[in-house]
Amino acid sequence: MPSAAVGAPYLRVLSFNPENLQPFPLENIAGWFKQSNERIYSAIAPTNEVEISCDLPAGLHKLDVPMEFAILDELLLVGSYPAKRTDEAAAAIFVFRPKMGEVEVLPQSWYTAEKFDRGYQWIARVVRDPMTGRIMGGGPRMQNFELAENGCDLARWLE
Repeated sequence: MPSAAVGAPYLRVLSFNPENLQPFPLENIAGWFKQSNERIYSAIAPTNEVEISCDLPAGLHKLDVPMEFAILDELLLVGSYPAKRTDEAAAAIFVFRPKMGEVEVLPQSWYTAEKFDRGYQWIARVVRDPMTGRIMGGGPRMQNFELAENGCDLARWLE
């Protein structure tokens, strides 16, 4: 079962065999996160992983994808994006399509350092509307939103 962990400057998508997962006591990991750059903790090693660079330019890119991920049609991931100016996209949605062996990078042109306080407001979740195919999302101290058909521009704020 895949899970995603953000690490700069890439996104790591990890696969675990759910039958081998083991519980762990909270006291074993309480101080671990403070001392580690890792943002996941597991008592077992992943069965496989894929790294997606956050520096990829906008558009479609081929990836080498392990077989464990072939059960997934699409996984939407959010990551930081290397803006050179305050009016450039500071985040991107990475549309990971394991069956196709590709990732599509959608820089979020509306999410810039000029318009948002990136340490205070950020895109935390996205989902594709099954009826329209459009991506919708939201995040801390940010109103929910719907993107335009191109997946990069803001179409509207949702109530």
